[in-house]
Amino acid sequence: MQPQILFEDQDMVVLNKPSGMTVNKADTTRGEETVQDWVEHNIQLQQPTGTILEKTETGEYNPVYEFKNRGGIVHRLDKETSGILLVAKNPNSFAKLKEQFMTRQIKKVYLALAHGEIVPQSGEINVPIGRLEFNRMRFGAVAGGREARTLYQVLAVKQMINGKKKEKVSLVELYPQTGRTHQIRVHLKHINRPIVSDELYAGRKVARDDRKLLSRLFLHAKGISFIHPTTGKQIDFVAPLTPDLQGFLDNLQD
Repeated sequence: MQPQILFEDQDMVVLNKPSGMTVNKADTTRGEETVQDWVEHNIQLQQPTGTILEKTETGEYNPVYEFKNRGGIVHRLDKETSGILLVAKNPNSFAKLKEQFMTRQIKKVYLALAHGEIVPQSGEINVPIGRLEFNRMRFGAVAGGREARTLYQVLAVKQMINGKKKEKVSLVELYPQTGRTHQIRVHLKHINRPIVSDELYAGRKVARDDRKLLSRLFLHAKGISFIHPTTGKQIDFVAPLTPDLQGFLDNLQD
């Protein structure tokens, strides 16, 4: 289980992250290799020297500190989510890419398989998201939460057979307009179309039954479009669907 390099130059790397790999190091990741560990061993990063403060004198985040602390990784994906991840190789590129995320210039495309038939076939889910009071590790559609918008387009409706149970599932492309934690998973749960094998949001029994067929969350960061931090030109990347998800999809009935 190793990330795949889709693109690399002197300023940045575009990775295809495998499912099951945590992105950044933390106290909870001891004993497992994270993407950050892999990057720090396999990618030549321009390491800053001297004392680096977490925040600037004006109280804003210091991109140099964050670059070093996160191993150049510009954004995050959930552990079980596969797909495109951007890594900056120097603090300047990190700051410029981070700014594009903050100003919502970067366009991302995700692919998910959701329970049920999503109607209408295209639309927008615009519901604020926040942490749940009864479980701070999970998020939900809550009043007073942070703005969260997701556009979507249904690509196909299939039939999934689990034992004697047969149900419709929707293959859907999603285009998050904001970057909230678990945004796509929460938004699909909100419209009662949770992602297949989502242990956090599909419900305990549903997720348990799903995992008899598919052992991971069916969510893939498929595409990304952004401005190159040095050339100023727009570039686009697509990460092919992983073999496990593609194989699962191919076995569904029309």
